[in-house]
Amino acid sequence: MTHFTRTTAVRGALPVAAALLAAIPTTAQAAGLTGPAAPVRAVARTAPDAPVRPVSRVARAGAVRAVSRTASGAGFAGDWMYVAVTAGGTRGALLTCDPPRGHARAADACAELATAHGDIAALPTQDVMCPMIYAPVTAEARGRWHGRPVTYRHTFANRCELNARTGSVFALDG
Repeated sequence: MTHFTRTTAVRGALPVAAALLAAIPTTAQAAGLTGPAAPVRAVARTAPDAPVRPVSRVARAGAVRAVSRTASGAGFAGDWMYVAVTAGGTRGALLTCDPPRGHARAADACAELATAHGDIAALPTQDVMCPMIYAPVTAEARGRWHGRPVTYRHTFANRCELNARTGSVFALDG
C-alpha cells in the first residue's frame, strides 16, 4: 500500500515540476537572445563521448565575423563564403569557388551561386514537396562575391525547405 502512495505522490509532482520549469526563462531568453516561443531543441551526439552543444547566437555571430575577417585578411582571391547551418548545433564551412572547395558539393554550390550572381536569396527554388513538420533550421552566410560583400541569414521551417530554397549552398553533409 505504501508503494502505491509514493507512486501517486510522484505522479502528482511531475506535472507541477514541469510547469515550474516551463515558467523559468532560459539564460538566452533572459538575455533577450530568443523570443518567448523559441522551440526547445534536442542536442545530438556524434559519438558517445563527444556531445554537440548548441552555440548561442552571440557566439555564432562572432564566429562568422571572425572567419570573415580571417578570410578577407588572408587575401582570398575569387569568390568565397563562410556558410553555417544551425539545427540544434551549428555546422559551418568556408566555401571557396576559385577552385571550388569547402564542402562535399562545393562545385554545385559555386555553379548555383554563379547563376544567381552570388545572391543566395535569388537562387531558383526547387519544385519539391516538403513535410509540414516544424523543425527550424537557420542558414547564415558571409563572404565576398565578385568583390562585393555578401551577408545572408534566414530561418526555414525544416531542412527540406532549406534544401529546396538554397540548393547546394548549405548542403554541408553532401
